[in-house]
Amino acid sequence: MATDRERADPFAAFRQFLALERDVLVLSLAMFAFSLGFQMTGRYMGRYLEVLGAGSLVIGLYGSLGNLIGAVYPYPGGAISDRIGSRTALTAFGLASTLGFLLWFLAPEFSLLPIPGWAWIFVGLLLAQAWKSFGLGATFAIVKQSVPPEELATGFASTETFRRTAFLLGPLLAAGLLSVYEFEVGFRYVLAVAAGFGLLATVVQHVLYDASEDTFGKSFEGVEQVVSDLREMPDTLRPLLVGDTLVRFANGMVYVFVVLVVTNVLEVSATLPVVGFLGPDAFFGVLLVVEMAVALVVMIPVSKAARRFGLKSVVALGFVVYAVFPALLVNAPEGGLTVAGIAVSETALVTLLFALSGLRFAGLPAHKALIVGPAEENAGGRVVGSYYLARNAVVVPSAAVGGWLYGLSPGGPQLAFGLATAVGLVGTGYFLVFGKELPAYR
Repeated sequence: MATDRERADPFAAFRQFLALERDVLVLSLAMFAFSLGFQMTGRYMGRYLEVLGAGSLVIGLYGSLGNLIGAVYPYPGGAISDRIGSRTALTAFGLASTLGFLLWFLAPEFSLLPIPGWAWIFVGLLLAQAWKSFGLGATFAIVKQSVPPEELATGFASTETFRRTAFLLGPLLAAGLLSVYEFEVGFRYVLAVAAGFGLLATVVQHVLYDASEDTFGKSFEGVEQVVSDLREMPDTLRPLLVGDTLVRFANGMVYVFVVLVVTNVLEVSATLPVVGFLGPDAFFGVLLVVEMAVALVVMIPVSKAARRFGLKSVVALGFVVYAVFPALLVNAPEGGLTVAGIAVSETALVTLLFALSGLRFAGLPAHKALIVGPAEENAGGRVVGSYYLARNAVVVPSAAVGGWLYGLSPGGPQLAFGLATAVGLVGTGYFLVFGKELPAYR
């Protein structure tokens, strides 16, 4: 890890990987493998729960549990890491995540028990998310200490680009399996592959990772520390926090249901060269690939454009895309539409919408820079931790609310996705009016 404030290089992660620097290689492999597993499975879980007999409210509660885990796991995760050491903690978290994937794989077998099969998906989620609990604040703090303030967005883009390469390949692998097998069988193969990646990453990082020089700050000191961090959050972050929370609440209302809209409501399929016909389940994986491909292509150019147009403009662009995507997707016209005399099929239209959705990720590096930028030197991790805790805590019930609305008849999906867009636009407007620009980008 570089200690001097060298210029941020968006391709540094790939260069370090190819140079085989051991610690970078090991952690990069683990990050890549677990991201691959999560992206192969995560966006399909709503469909998997439906197959196991869960209703829309249960699917929404699953999403809310995921939100809750995202809010609370980083704090005990950091405490455990400080208590037992980074190497042991990484191994424990990796094994837990791998067991979570395996439990998801075995869930249909448990349907014969008094407890329904979908209930085991909730238990598996508690385990599968364990690896994500390690080092969120430390990652932010390291980037802040390593690059000049005016290049924070580019610095975060380098880490995002490497991690999101797995986001591109994961859905592609899932689509390949689901194009060959029915969903009930094919997705279990997907889960088995994800568990294999998790086990491999856990073994590699346990054997090769040298954590003797790692320092991740003090141990968690209790609820008082959390309250203190929230009170000490820089005032310039509050408008961003409010706007971001509303936008993320809107996204949380629909996130786990997007797969159901594509496969059940729109029932979009496609016939592609070489691969042939893809049913809705397999084609959804292709849509995720399109979404992430756009994100990877535009992320670095947009982060550089932030130096000219400002972080606020780039973040606002991402917020707008987050907001409008749900309503546009659920209301995609059956049979497509005609624009300027050119017929656009429903399949092409939905593909274009997912390409548009990829633009929301373009603002993530700028968004992270806007969060950590106002922090005092060596306090980036605490600022990030308090920011994400506050945001994620409010977002927790969003999926349950979305699930309740989605299950209403008639027009539940349209109601849930339309209201999500309204909430997202309110958050975007608030940020545009009250949001502050980072001084280095003015």
